Amino acid sequence: MPRFDSAYAQLDLIRQPEMAKQEPLFAFDAADEYLLSHLAEQGLPAGARVLVLNDGFGALAISLHGHYEVVSSGDSHLGALALAKNLTRNGLPFDAVTLLPASEPFSGEFDHVLVKVPKTLALLEEQLIRLQRHLKPGAMVVAGGMIKHLPRAAGELIDELIGPMQASLAVKKARLLAARYVPREPIASPYPSRYRLDAPALELVNHANVFCREGLDIGTRALLPHLPRNLNHARVADLGCGNGILAIATALENPWAEFTLVDESYMAVQSARENWHAALGNRAVTLRAGDGLAEQAPNSLDLVLCNPPFHQQQVVGDFLAWRMFQQAHKALVPGGGLMIVGNRHLGYHTKLARLFRGVEQVAANPKFVVLLALK
Repeated sequence: MPRFDSAYAQLDLIRQPEMAKQEPLFAFDAADEYLLSHLAEQGLPAGARVLVLNDGFGALAISLHGHYEVVSSGDSHLGALALAKNLTRNGLPFDAVTLLPASEPFSGEFDHVLVKVPKTLALLEEQLIRLQRHLKPGAMVVAGGMIKHLPRAAGELIDELIGPMQASLAVKKARLLAARYVPREPIASPYPSRYRLDAPALELVNHANVFCREGLDIGTRALLPHLPRNLNHARVADLGCGNGILAIATALENPWAEFTLVDESYMAVQSARENWHAALGNRAVTLRAGDGLAEQAPNSLDLVLCNPPFHQQQVVGDFLAWRMFQQAHKALVPGGGLMIVGNRHLGYHTKLARLFRGVEQVAANPKFVVLLALK
């Protein structure tokens, strides 16, 4: 595993969740290197207050620890786990960097902000809007990303919300978008967004980084009519819950069942919590940001519902889905079931058959299949 070297530190970093040794994915990229190189050239005073946004696995925040007062904020619980593990891996206390989930507001003022441009531009927009009240006059906001993942709209948001934006030259296929903050009248955030469903009749709140924020995704739409009834006192988990619709729709039909909703996105859990209470009042529920069902006790669930993700940040693949299937198998009681929806071409039926004793196709359309795997 290559080390991450910068003007600030030499670090040994891992991704979270950890991948097989043969996987060619690193815990940093050229945009991280470029951001730190640019900051070193700025000559920021020692002890300055620096905010790091969307730091994938801690490369930026850990490098700057000991040089500045660093606050790291992002929407990924896996990123938070990576930050803690990589701090320890490099001989620092696991809580040496102040961590602020994206669902929580900023506090105080910042001298400088480093941003890794996220996959969801709505998250960047929300972060920049929130930042307007927390930047010192003249503070620099510098965003970085690999050029192939850096849309023009990212620069337009910085220009609109922070100040005149300048794009850097490309270095190792990475580019920076920099702006000095010009105080202005803060604008109201358009987030969270809301949309209505007819069946079940609900209005759903969706914070900025929630998957399919503007409307129900077609995979979930394919699964909803087939959610189980007559669950009695079953213990049910909504794995990768997003805004919570799978659990909420199932709970409305199963008043005695117990529910756990978990997602690695803090904003997803925030959305699910608000939607659960709007639909079900004070009915007991467990909601948490987590690494899937890694914290769930073995043999403690009767049913797991899941619309698995097919990417982590910019990386596309079924690695996370396969890991979620393994976690579900471990957490389910013998005879328990995992109900999923997935694109036909992903071949989840074959993958699930490697773990479960039986896999049944519950429903299908030209694009999606709904599967029930029994332990």
